[in-house]
Amino acid sequence: MIEKHSYVRSKKLLKLVAGLDCQACGSGHMVQAAHTNWGGGKGRGIKADDNLVAALCLKCHYEIDQGKDLSREERQEKWLHAHVATVARLCNTGDWPADVPMPTMDSTGAVAN
Repeated sequence: MIEKHSYVRSKKLLKLVAGLDCQACGSGHMVQAAHTNWGGGKGRGIKADDNLVAALCLKCHYEIDQGKDLSREERQEKWLHAHVATVARLCNTGDWPADVPMPTMDSTGAVAN
């Protein structure tokens, strides 16, 4: 029997992430909480867990989600770098919400929850 995924949802976390500068390029303009496209409960029409986000500006978010100039591996690496920086930034400032579980990664560096 396959266990049903229990989604992590937090409007507070998404708002905190969107308040950061882009963790890919440094822009402070139009930053969003960009969910992973690689795991974390993502499915057709379903966003991944809210703790699997990166603070990305519109340009970087588009480049990672839709970009044709980067390979799948490059897009995944760019998102992962921004995700790790986002989590570190919120933890270092003490802003990570206490009721939101910390994301984890498996031995390959893929995000797992």
